[in-house]
Amino acid sequence: MTNRWKSIGLAAFLAGLALSASYAEAAGVLTIGRREDSTIFDPIKTAQNIDNWVFSNVYDVLIRVDKTGTKLEPGLAESWTASDEGLTYTFKIRDTKFSDGSPLTAEDAAYSLLRIRDDPASLWSDSYKVIETAIATDTHTLTIKLKNPSAPFLSTLALPNASVISKKGMESLGAEAYGEKPVASGAFVIDEWRRGDRVILKKNPNFWQADRVKLDGVEWISVPDDNTRMLNVQAGELDAAIFVPFSRVEELKKDPNLNVDIDASTREDHLLINHAHGALGKKEVRQALDMAIDKNAIVDAVTFGQGTVANSYIPKGALFHYADNLQRPYDPAKAKEMLAAAGASDLTLNYLVRAGDEVDEQTAILVQQQLRKAGITANLQKVDPSQEWDMTVAGDYDISVNYWTNDILDPDQKTTFVLGHDSNNNYLTNYKNEAVKELVAKARLELDPKKREEMYVDLQKMAKEDVNWIDLYYSPYINVSRKNIDNFHQNPLGRFFLEDTVKN
Repeated sequence: MTNRWKSIGLAAFLAGLALSASYAEAAGVLTIGRREDSTIFDPIKTAQNIDNWVFSNVYDVLIRVDKTGTKLEPGLAESWTASDEGLTYTFKIRDTKFSDGSPLTAEDAAYSLLRIRDDPASLWSDSYKVIETAIATDTHTLTIKLKNPSAPFLSTLALPNASVISKKGMESLGAEAYGEKPVASGAFVIDEWRRGDRVILKKNPNFWQADRVKLDGVEWISVPDDNTRMLNVQAGELDAAIFVPFSRVEELKKDPNLNVDIDASTREDHLLINHAHGALGKKEVRQALDMAIDKNAIVDAVTFGQGTVANSYIPKGALFHYADNLQRPYDPAKAKEMLAAAGASDLTLNYLVRAGDEVDEQTAILVQQQLRKAGITANLQKVDPSQEWDMTVAGDYDISVNYWTNDILDPDQKTTFVLGHDSNNNYLTNYKNEAVKELVAKARLELDPKKREEMYVDLQKMAKEDVNWIDLYYSPYINVSRKNIDNFHQNPLGRFFLEDTVKN
């Protein structure tokens, strides 16, 4: 047993002790086990689900996505209108307050949008540069003028990272302090953040739908090891847990004390490739990697029938998904020939793996074995999930499996982030194709649905040709909860509606 595994075992044991103590005191408090801890509570500075899924109940947005994940509905903006030319939008802001009791106004909404557009630390600025001005014309009226008509504009307002924050709170506390313990506009407020352990939320009495909220609070608890997290729920030490391993689904379904919820999702797992590292910068090498991986075998062995092979970065069921996109055949011999022709024989890669993530570890072993048949050596580097993310952001990897769930209904956001963006190096891959980037920007402006769909079909073809990353599989959200927990679900974009969750 290595020191790394000893550390994980000790952490799991200590987490179990902490869970027991917390659970005994948790009347009306929902305890949810997850892998990673949060990274920050400043919404513009993260792109991780572990953050956004908490944001969604700490902050509120102007426009929300409904529970079906198919349409927009009012949030902090109770209504809105658009000018005939599609350049001016007027929003009526609700008469409500932040968690500190201060009024939430149109000025706060304008400040939040301009901040995500202009702040150098914003990971999402490109999607909001279409905003020319955002002005509070009175306390409850927000007027936004666009530089040009934008098909995805209303959808971008539902992004958790575009949540309405307190201008006064941000300016008085400063970004660092606000990112630790923000002023909330949503159903819950952050009571305490015990780094590496848990985020403790309590009900926000000033939330405009406070009467809807049944829970007294929520604790998001970090339990990195999948097996330990499932055992915690089975033992009643957790009320619920997310990221149920595929291999445990049938077993957990048989437990009379549990509910296993399988919800439709926009999740796509893919193999990130660092184009900035040597031979990986060559398209032919990436195409060979794609042919060297047997996706069907991964789906069968890893997802236990819950997944389907992915053929595009736009997931099946999402707007403009191209069902007939290229799927390269599994052909390790051909891949080996292509690598030799590209001068990349005997390729050795650093494969970053999240320790304790059963699915990630299983996938890594399969991919390692498959790549070996094409003459590629993949050295597995297992690291803590939080460390893995930091290393990926720093570019300290060659390949690594990651996943994405859509945050908005429109494909522009994901397309911008992974194909047509600069500030995040196209989702950490360093992928560069100026023609693709130009088409991403053009598709954002096209208002004719048919023409727009044609553009996104072309983008899916171009991404597959270039192998910006390797599409692996699509899968549902799989969560588990105790029988006394009702309404613990996600919509296809991943949002938990904890304002409706009940602990009996």
